[in-house]
Order: sequence, then C-alpha cells, then structure tokens
Amino acid sequence: MAELAQFAKMNGLGNEIIVADMRGRADRVLPAAAVALAADPATRFDQIMAIHDPKAPGTDYYVEIINSDGSMAQACGNGMRCVVQALSAETERSRFTFETVAGVLDAEEHTDGLISVDMGRPRFGWQEIPLAEEFRDTRMIELQVGPIDAPVLHSPSVVSMGNPHAVFWVDGDVNAYDLERFGPLLEHHPMFPERANITIAHVTARDAMTIRTWERGAGLTRACGSAACAAAVAAARTGRTGRQVTVTVPGGPLDILWRGDDHVVMTGPAEWEFSGRFDPATGEWEREKEGAA
Repeated sequence: MAELAQFAKMNGLGNEIIVADMRGRADRVLPAAAVALAADPATRFDQIMAIHDPKAPGTDYYVEIINSDGSMAQACGNGMRCVVQALSAETERSRFTFETVAGVLDAEEHTDGLISVDMGRPRFGWQEIPLAEEFRDTRMIELQVGPIDAPVLHSPSVVSMGNPHAVFWVDGDVNAYDLERFGPLLEHHPMFPERANITIAHVTARDAMTIRTWERGAGLTRACGSAACAAAVAAARTGRTGRQVTVTVPGGPLDILWRGDDHVVMTGPAEWEFSGRFDPATGEWEREKEGAA
C-alpha cells in the first residue's frame, strides 16, 4: 500500500465531500480510488476535493475535483467551502486563493462561520458551455422531455459556471418531477458534448427560488453549489429575479450574489464529519481516532 494521505469527510448542506490532503505528494487520487470510496457507505461522497501544492503564482493551492464515478469535475462550490473550512481550521487564515481547472477563485470564511466563494464569471456562449449546436440566445434553448405536444420539461436556460448547466423552469414543486429518471438521460443528451448538470428550478419570489439538481458524474445530490449559481444567474438573466437571491436546495439555503463586475459569489455553511487516512491509488482507508493529533 502506498503512503496514506489525510482526508476529512465533510458536507456542504448535505453535498457529501471528501477533502483530501495531497500536498507535498507527486501522486493523484485515481478514479479507482474514488469509485471505491464512493461505494463504501461510510465514505460515500459526491465530490473529492484534492488539495495539491500551488501551480500558478499568486495562488495558495491547486484543487483537483473528482466525481463519485471517478470522472473529473471543473467546479464544486459546496466542496470549495469545505476546503476553506478545513484549511482555515489548520492555518487560522480566513482568506485563500485557489486554482482549479476552471480557473482561479477567491474564498473567505466569515466570523459567523459562513463561507463565501467567488465562483467567477458565468459564460453564456453556446460554444463556451458547450452545446453541440448553435443557439444565439442561451436564455432558452430547444430541448424537451416527454411528448412534443405535452412535454414534461422544456426550454431550459443554459450556462457555464466552469461546468455546463441546464436549468428547467417549473411553476410548482420541484420534487414533483422524476429527476432520478430524467437526469441521466439529459446529462448524456447529445446536446451536451461534455455532459451537463441538470436542474429543475421554481422561482418563489423576486429574491428566492427552490431547485433540485442531477449532478454530472454524481447523480442526485442534496446540494450543488455551481447549480445554485447557474440557476440564480439564469433567473436574473431571464427577468425572473434580481441579482441577489436565496437558492434553497434540498440541504438548505445558499445566498447567491451576481455582482456588478459579473462575478458570482456563493455564501453558505460547511460541516466536518470525521477524519481518516486513505490510499489515493486504491481507496483503502482507515478512520482517525477521535482526539488524535
């Protein structure tokens, strides 16, 4: 067995996260390890946030994001909050600059324990999302589920938050839709060459909405931070809300602000569950004794 790496099992509003400390190592968390950890009920997760030594000047750490199916993710807002909480507890710092495959982002833990992550600028061009065919206006594209004359879901807004999102607008309870059945079909729809996160959204006020998300590479989750950002931006862009909204996911509320400089800032909590050590190649792991240094 390779030298074990430290990890913390955490969650962001029920979005199950493993924060893996890969600093000072040359290896990476392999897909086989991710699949093995996801299969164990104790370590089941939606995303692994692997913290590596910095690559780009001016950044504190490089963070690699791995889905539960072993595929790579570009963005995970809830996971970044968990990373910030873990690093803040270790370093007693409150502000960090991270590099991910989607770009550089800043994050900060506030005195009340909530954590804000600057998720960067949304992208709306069909080639940037990306889509398989051209749509000049991505506020609404031609895509539907169900019969042509009576679709169950249709005309989603699409946006990239560093990863592709499709947001379907509904007038009632988001739980009334069988997202567990529709989600995999839409995630892998030919319209999305890099697959997509699929969200059902119900706007309840000018500053509030409720969503459920099928996450690309992870399935149904209790919270998806990038989806909350995508839905908030799409709602403002289509005139459904203002630029600051409370987005309620199954795990609880997130505050999303689409600032005047075009950056999207997400604020919410993170929670530690337990710590352990694991083999980044195989996923074999052991729990750290409570109270251990």
